[in-house]
Amino acid sequence: MNKDVKQLLSQHQQLIHSELKKVTSHVQREDGDWFLNTVMLEGTDSPFKFKRKQPYQSLKGQRVNLTYYRETEMIAGFEMEYMKVVRIKTS
Repeated sequence: MNKDVKQLLSQHQQLIHSELKKVTSHVQREDGDWFLNTVMLEGTDSPFKFKRKQPYQSLKGQRVNLTYYRETEMIAGFEMEYMKVVRIKTS
C-alpha cells in the first residue's frame, strides 16, 4: 500500500482498500458529460461504480487495486448496495 492510500484511509474512516482483485465485467456508458463505469469483481456480488470525464480502458480480466466506500441507492423501490470507487489502479 502506497503513501497516498494510507493517507486517504487515515483521513476517512469509511474507506476500504482492496488489492489485486480480478475484474470479471466492466461496462461504461455516457451520463451527461461524464462516463459512468461499473465494474464487477471476482467473488463479490456488489457492483463498483466510478465516473470519469473521458472513456476508460477496458478492465475486464485485469487485476486492480481499489479504494472505495459503501453506498446505497433506490432502484424501482428497492434499496441496492454498491461500492463507490474513489481510486482505482491496475496492478
